[in-house]
Amino acid sequence: MGEIDIANLISHLVIFLVVLLLAISAHEAGHAWTSWKYGDDTAYMLGRVTLNPVAHTDPIGTLLIPIAAFIFGSVGGALASIPLIGWGKPTPVNPNNWTKYKEANVMVSIAGIVANIIIATVGFFIFKFMIEFGVINAGNIDSGLIKPIVIFLNYLVMLNVSLAVFNLLPFPPLDGSKVLSTFLPPSFQPVFEMLEQYGFLILMLLVYFGIIGLIIRPFYQLVQYLLLTPWF
Repeated sequence: MGEIDIANLISHLVIFLVVLLLAISAHEAGHAWTSWKYGDDTAYMLGRVTLNPVAHTDPIGTLLIPIAAFIFGSVGGALASIPLIGWGKPTPVNPNNWTKYKEANVMVSIAGIVANIIIATVGFFIFKFMIEFGVINAGNIDSGLIKPIVIFLNYLVMLNVSLAVFNLLPFPPLDGSKVLSTFLPPSFQPVFEMLEQYGFLILMLLVYFGIIGLIIRPFYQLVQYLLLTPWF
């Protein structure tokens, strides 16, 4: 730990947490807003249609695990491969209030993913154009005001990509599983109910053993390739 630049670690961690809170707040607000538009005001009445992170922060999923993963990744060692992901306080919905139930189930489920993709896309194009037009270059990337901007944009893109890919996985309790369950016959529902009981534990094991990281890594590589390959 003596070789770690503590000031640098803390500055990166602060920027990471700002981006994480934005990403998770947008994700959960997307669920809440879409459910409201389909006739369910449960989350709306609880103040969840907001980007205020206070409304969406889960102490474990938004703070403890992401901070631990960030520190382990910075220090290195056996746990350094844990991906930088997190989750917010689940958005309460009442499907009985939805109009067009199947459509609503799909749209509400993917709304958070779409929110993360939108943020990642905006961040990507800002980052890309700054690189293409020389605002960010090899000479200034690690100095002055450009350095925190690069760190912020990098986390903005990569973290939102991570959350989008992570939540697309068709595995309870992730959003992808809710989309998949909409199209599966009723005979599969007992399997999903069983997975939901142990889903969180299984998910943590997949994260710990690096399976989630292996799934997300190719998307990181693709984004980095697109950022660094000249377009003009």
